[in-house]
Amino acid sequence: MRLKFTLRECTLLFIFMCGAATASYGQTPADRLATLKREAANDVDQRHVATQQMIDMVFSFGELGFQEVETSKYLTGILRQNGFTIQENVAGIPTGWVARWGSGRPVIALGSDIDGIPQASQKPGVAFHAPLIEGAPGHGEGHNSGMPLNITAALAVKRIMERERLPGTLVLWPGIAEELLGGKAQFIRAGVFKDVDVAIFAHVSNFFRTAWGSPDASTGLVSVEYHFEGSAAHAGNQPWTGRSALDAVELMDIAWNFRREHLRLSQRSHYVITNGGDQPNVVPQQASVWYYLREIDYPHIKELRSLADRIAGAAATMTDTTVTSRVLGSAWPQHFNKPLAEALSANIEAAGMPTWDAKDQALAKALQKELRVKEEGLETKVRPLQADVPLDQNFGGGSDDVGDVSWTVPTVTLRYPANIPNLPGHHWANAIAMATPIAHKGTTAGARAQAMTVLDLLLRPELVQQAKQYFAEQTKDQKYEPLIGPEDKPSIWLNREVLEQYRPEMRKYYFDPTKYKTYLEQLGIAYPTVR
Repeated sequence: MRLKFTLRECTLLFIFMCGAATASYGQTPADRLATLKREAANDVDQRHVATQQMIDMVFSFGELGFQEVETSKYLTGILRQNGFTIQENVAGIPTGWVARWGSGRPVIALGSDIDGIPQASQKPGVAFHAPLIEGAPGHGEGHNSGMPLNITAALAVKRIMERERLPGTLVLWPGIAEELLGGKAQFIRAGVFKDVDVAIFAHVSNFFRTAWGSPDASTGLVSVEYHFEGSAAHAGNQPWTGRSALDAVELMDIAWNFRREHLRLSQRSHYVITNGGDQPNVVPQQASVWYYLREIDYPHIKELRSLADRIAGAAATMTDTTVTSRVLGSAWPQHFNKPLAEALSANIEAAGMPTWDAKDQALAKALQKELRVKEEGLETKVRPLQADVPLDQNFGGGSDDVGDVSWTVPTVTLRYPANIPNLPGHHWANAIAMATPIAHKGTTAGARAQAMTVLDLLLRPELVQQAKQYFAEQTKDQKYEPLIGPEDKPSIWLNREVLEQYRPEMRKYYFDPTKYKTYLEQLGIAYPTVR
C-alpha cells in the first residue's frame, strides 16, 4: 500500500523529525535535559490561550466542595480528548476522578484543588466588591487555576514523552472539597497513591516559591461535627419538661472559649452552629456545632480532639442530653520533600516571574487601597527556596489536606504567582484577579516550572531515588495514621443545598469561549475597573 502525504504533512513531519534529532542526537544527558526543558517551557507558552480558557471556564463555574460537578466534567473532558484514561467516582465521591496516561515508572502525580468559597461571587478585574450574583459562591481562593496549570504542563511533557519514547506515567488528580479538608485522606484510603513515586502539588499564591520540610504558619486539623439530642417542649407553657440541645451546644462553645487561654499558642480552633433548633417557642430537641481543631503536629491534633470530645460530653451531662460526633474532614501537618523542592526551586528560577504590565499593577494597587492594606502591587522577583521551619518556630496558621499526601508519598508544593499580595484569603477580594491577565500569566509561569520538574523526574532517575530516601528518613519515626476513622465516609452532602439554590442563576454566567476570547470580554468588563 502506498502512503500519500500533502505538502503540509511532509513539512510537519520534517519539523517533527528535526526536533527529535535536535533534542536527542549527539548531546550529553545534561544537555539533552536542558534542551527538552526549553522545549517544554516554549510549548507551555504557546498553550497560553488554552490555559487562559481553562482558568476562565472553571472560574465561571464557582462550585463549592463536593459539588464540583461542572468543573470535573469539563476538566476530564479535556483530558479524555488528549488520550488520558479517566477513573470516576473515586473514593465514593461523585466529583472525584483520576486521569492517567503513559506506562512504566516513574509514576508522577500532579494535583491541585478545584473548589470555591461560600459567598465569594465577584466580577473579575473589578477592584471593589461587585458580586456577579449576591450571596453565591465563587473562587475566593483561586482554585480555578491549579488544574489548568497541571493540564498545560502535562500536555507539554506528554508531547515530548511520545516523541522521545520516554517511560513514565502521568497521574492527574483534583483536590476535592479542600476548603472542607474532605477529599485527600479519602483518596489515600481508596489507593490513588499506592503506585505513585512522587507527587507535585500546585497551589495558587501571590508569590513564586516552593519549600521543603515543615512550612511556616501551617497546621493540620480534624474537622468534627457534634450533634446533641434533647427533647422538645412548649417553650412558653412547659419548658421544664424539655431538654435543650441548643443549651448543650452553647455550653460546649462557652467552655471551649474559656479553655482557649490554657491551650498552646500554635493551636487554632473555630466553630459554626449548623443547627440551632427549629423556632423559638419549641425547646430545641436537636442542635449541632461544627469545629475545626488545628495544631502543628499529629499528637497535638489528637489531644485537641480528645479535649473537644470531653467538653462535648460534659455539656451533654449538664443539660441531660446526649451527644454524638462525626469527622467531616481532616488534614495532616505538611512536610515537603527536600530533593524535590530543590529541583522545583531551580526550575522556578529558570521559569522566571511573569512580566506584569501597567494594567496588572494598577488592579493590584487599587484593590490593596480598597482593602486599606499596603499598596505594593504585584511581586516581581522569584522567592528563594524556603527551608524547614522547626516546630518551635511555627506558631500556627492555615491547613491543607495535601499534608496527608506528603506523609504518603514524596511530595512538593509549587506556589505560583496568580493572585494579589496582602489579601484576606477566603474572601471575594481573592477572586478579583482570578480570571484576569494576572492569573493567566502567573499560571503559565507555574506550568513552565511544573513541566521542567516533571522532565527532571523522567530523565534523572537519581532524583526519584533521592526523594524516596528523604521520605524514608522523614517517616522513620512518624508514620501516617489517618485522622479519619474506618466509618468516616466522604461528606458529599455538604454544600448540596447551596448549589441547588444558586446554580440555575450561575449557569447564565458560564464562560463561552466559542463567542468570546476571555471571560472579561464576555462580562463586558474594562480591565482594570477601579474606583
